[in-house]
Amino acid sequence: MSDTVSSMPGVTPHLTIGDGKAADAIDFYKAAFGATEQSRHLEEDGARIMHAHLTIHGGALMLNDHFPEMCGGAPAAVPAAVTLHLETDDADAAWSRALEAGATIRFPLDNQFWGQRYGQLTDPFGHVWSIGGPMTG
Repeated sequence: MSDTVSSMPGVTPHLTIGDGKAADAIDFYKAAFGATEQSRHLEEDGARIMHAHLTIHGGALMLNDHFPEMCGGAPAAVPAAVTLHLETDDADAAWSRALEAGATIRFPLDNQFWGQRYGQLTDPFGHVWSIGGPMTG
């Protein structure tokens, strides 16, 4: 087993960010979710990110700029059926931090019938995130 596999067990989300905004996405994920940048690899001219590896609450997140020349010129498309979940001890604090960083509300944060404080946000790059944690009062 390689070091890469052992350092990222399970399934790791890998996001493609459109419009050359991967660097902006990294800044957003740092501000919104407390991400830590592990590595960043640029294309030869330094204009786009070929690969970046972040960690958020101990979990891996990979991302890159969209390279239309690698997919027949097709534009970047955000998957409509994917939600990235962030489990935290304080959903309200995580929620506020994400909104302050530029996320928008998709499904309001509230105590849910299944026993969790939960809501969904859309990041400035179109990706959907859910935040969950213990119920409050």
